[in-house]
Amino acid sequence: MGLELIRCLEDRNFPLRELKLFASPRSAGKRLGFRGEMLPVQELTSTSLLGVDLALFSAGSAIAREFAPAAVRNGCTVISNSSAFRLERDVPLVVPEVNSGALSGHQGIIANPNCVAAIATVALAPIHRVSKIRRLTISTYQAASGAGAAAMNELREATSAYLRDEAYQSRVLPHPYAFNLFSHNAEVELESGFNGEEIKVIAETRKLLDAAELPIGITCIRVPILRAHAIAITVALSDPVSPCDARAIFSRAEGLRLVDDRPNNHFPMPSEASGQ
Repeated sequence: MGLELIRCLEDRNFPLRELKLFASPRSAGKRLGFRGEMLPVQELTSTSLLGVDLALFSAGSAIAREFAPAAVRNGCTVISNSSAFRLERDVPLVVPEVNSGALSGHQGIIANPNCVAAIATVALAPIHRVSKIRRLTISTYQAASGAGAAAMNELREATSAYLRDEAYQSRVLPHPYAFNLFSHNAEVELESGFNGEEIKVIAETRKLLDAAELPIGITCIRVPILRAHAIAITVALSDPVSPCDARAIFSRAEGLRLVDDRPNNHFPMPSEASGQ
């Protein structure tokens, strides 16, 4: 995720005076490219963010909880990609195409949602504004990228071993990954049967759509592709919306590209969505 953030800042020519890179002691000392320069990666400490205006956190929840509040006290605005603050009452959970108005109420920390909740609500919000959603049934097909670079490397290595008819011992994910699929690797809540990914998506989708009681049924599956999650959603609405009207709504919506070529059986595919 950190590498993707750097790439996005460069691709979008983000207006900044200086970019500082911080990481754990294990990653400190590396150098990463940005705008033709090789920038050093420094160890993150309690004083690292002094004088920083905007901090983009792509580390885990424990790191965010430890360092983000101190950064805010020093005048920094923090955008956190971890789950640490997503459901806190005074922290806005924001997808710009969905609820950018929530930004006005932030108190120094802004949360970025789970990848599935973010992707799904970009498509759901335009419909929800026209006809309130009454129920969602969601199935996801999630890429290795959602589990990080280590999982992507494991998929490459496992696939190569499989094609050579060699044994491969999984180290990152709990099940064989090549030519296989399985329930998302987040821990399962035994009472409900939902895994942690599914629980996150339910809670965060409700917050993003400002629909606290919205019934959501969801199944999250890890599939053997490198990038770009796919989602199938069945939506029950308070008032009917025809397929023709839905296409028109999607065609006008910010952040969406409608791929609906029925004669050629051509619909959204990870191979065409990756890298955007």
